[in-house]
Amino acid sequence: MAQLRQDYREFVARDAEVLIVSPEDARQVAAFWEKEQMPMPGLVDPGHEVATQYGQRVSLLQLGRLPTMVVFDRNGVVSLEHRGSNMRDIPENSLLLELLDELNREWNANPAHHLSQN
Repeated sequence: MAQLRQDYREFVARDAEVLIVSPEDARQVAAFWEKEQMPMPGLVDPGHEVATQYGQRVSLLQLGRLPTMVVFDRNGVVSLEHRGSNMRDIPENSLLLELLDELNREWNANPAHHLSQN
């Protein structure tokens, strides 16, 4: 999460949003967001409905839910799915930013994409 926070402005500059899904309750999430000055939005998911829907795995040996990352294009199509094997297993920001650059190039090169948004 710290890695995503570090380059948050780069994601926003590419018309992307980072959303962190947290298994804690709203009070815990709000306290963490304030303490850590998190710039991106957080989604409270104490019942794990969203995590389950996107296939986030649980590892008792890792003491919780393993990192899961899903990148959607502007039409809501999944462009990348990553399911971590440990708590530090997340793609490098440079890979994600390259993917966003490619998605933006495709979007800008094909005006038909814009019509599907309406």
